Amino acid sequence: MTVKLAIFDCDGTLVDGQASICEAMESAFSAARLPAPPRTAIRRIVGLSLPQALRRLAPDATEDQNATAVAAYKDAFRSSRMAGRLQEPLYDGITDLLDRLRSAGWKLAVATGKSDRGLISCLAAHGLSDHFISLQTADRHPSKPHPAMLEAALGDAGALAKHAVMIGDTTFDMEMAGAANVRAIGVDWGYHTPQELIGTGAEIIATSAQHLGEYLA
Repeated sequence: MTVKLAIFDCDGTLVDGQASICEAMESAFSAARLPAPPRTAIRRIVGLSLPQALRRLAPDATEDQNATAVAAYKDAFRSSRMAGRLQEPLYDGITDLLDRLRSAGWKLAVATGKSDRGLISCLAAHGLSDHFISLQTADRHPSKPHPAMLEAALGDAGALAKHAVMIGDTTFDMEMAGAANVRAIGVDWGYHTPQELIGTGAEIIATSAQHLGEYLA
């Protein structure tokens, strides 16, 4: 029996977490006494693991500054979550899309630059904890576009790469899919442009959750 596996990125694909990510990153830069980058630059690195994202945003920072910024980012995110200020709304139609795919026989997974705690909390907040058979995060893998997260998800699902698809909003997702020999589908509601996604391997750009569901069906 063929196992079909749809692997989703989280931020920029399932949820729009940019406001909270930008706020936490600004807190991190302030704690490390670094000038905060513009929010347009912060959105560009969403999807990378935190240390890699910080290195891109502040390539001249010292190791101590990087360590301070990483800790401050995590603290800021945790504080926002505990205070009920965290903003991670689902994109339109995502719940219906996931239900439709499961009904059509797809297994679902997530591959994200979030931490385990962040992803589990996010999915629970939206009632999606039981939708995914595999959750792969930055806590246990190299940063995207390394293929380790996809390889682990394939193993969990018992799926072959040729029967899987990676769905994401950034070039990091498309490049990760290519490195794992998995099909890549881009979405146009996230943080990188459709042209960039096509240029890094996307076979199609979904313009809505409904469009994505129709394509995979």
